[in-house]
Amino acid sequence: MLGGPGTSDQHVHLDGKPVCLLCFSGRTAALILSGLGTPHEHTANHIQEYPVLEVHVTRASDQAINLPDLWAVIYALFTKYHEQETIPIVLSAYITNAADLRSYVLSSGLGRVSPSRDISQEYLFLMRATFWQGAGQAGFHERGWLPPSHSSRYALSPFPSVQSFTRTPLVIAAHPLRPPKPKQGEVLYKRYCPTIGQTLDFTYFDLGSGEGVSAHLEAFHRWHNDERVNKGWSESGSLQKHLEYVKGVLDNPAILPIMMSWDGDLMGYVEIVWLKENHIATYIPNGPKDWDRGMHVLVGEEKYRGSDRAQAWLRSIFHYCFLADSRTERAIGEPRADNASIVKVSLDAAMHIETIFDFPYKRSVMTCVPRERFFKMDVL
Repeated sequence: MLGGPGTSDQHVHLDGKPVCLLCFSGRTAALILSGLGTPHEHTANHIQEYPVLEVHVTRASDQAINLPDLWAVIYALFTKYHEQETIPIVLSAYITNAADLRSYVLSSGLGRVSPSRDISQEYLFLMRATFWQGAGQAGFHERGWLPPSHSSRYALSPFPSVQSFTRTPLVIAAHPLRPPKPKQGEVLYKRYCPTIGQTLDFTYFDLGSGEGVSAHLEAFHRWHNDERVNKGWSESGSLQKHLEYVKGVLDNPAILPIMMSWDGDLMGYVEIVWLKENHIATYIPNGPKDWDRGMHVLVGEEKYRGSDRAQAWLRSIFHYCFLADSRTERAIGEPRADNASIVKVSLDAAMHIETIFDFPYKRSVMTCVPRERFFKMDVL
């Protein structure tokens, strides 16, 4: 977004082309909900008022804004004004498809009108919590954090729930049937992280065509033979050992083996698991819920370590888990209890400590982030 010289107006461009002009109207508005109809309705100073933005089109030839571009404008707004829970906007009457845009915002849940009679019904209160939940994407356009594909796109309806069963040496559990796994090499999640200035992507592990060693396997093998990584994972060994390990997790319907990259440069590995079929389930107070997810992470490249990057990839893992299935209510981690740095990163990313427990081989801190808290807080 570009501010005009000497003004508060902001021109929004996509791929170098103008989309709209945002003007500060000089008015402010607050979305009062629970206080409505009470003596506190007009004194609820804890509900912040935000500037009302007017959305205009400056192109002479086309006075419409398409839905994907409006979503991108909203993305820009919540990137720039990420501390705001709501952003009140007014669509200019000169936008030829303003009625369609208004319907899109309201029907998708991207925004709402105020229930107060004192607030103009022209105001659309864009909501940060629903935006980051993927509102306005599925069924409308292909922009978003889950690239369009047969498995990673936003589902118009969740994968149906029917009972399945897992029996292994470590787990005996009834659980929902899990969706089919992605294709190897499929990009599952992609997001520009403004705190880093780079794009993070998650790609389903790719063993390649069978001729030679794939880039994913080469990096995985090299990382696990690094002393720092081996201290946490204890999986050092031969290329053949690591090939068999990866084949095992690729064949496991409860595990997504994912390679993480910054601007296409491989940097780490994460296994995202369904917790009901995982050996950690025994240790979860009151047990796991049907769609709870867990994760095991390593950062392989030394240059990509550090708390800022860790915050970005950890929050993105949570984001992916909650986007991939709207029934996922919690994401749970189990770092070593003596790994103070990752415990701190976890707490800073809106997690809390659920409990401390002992595996046969390590003492762990169980960290947890509920879906509702994650989307309510300013963490993306």
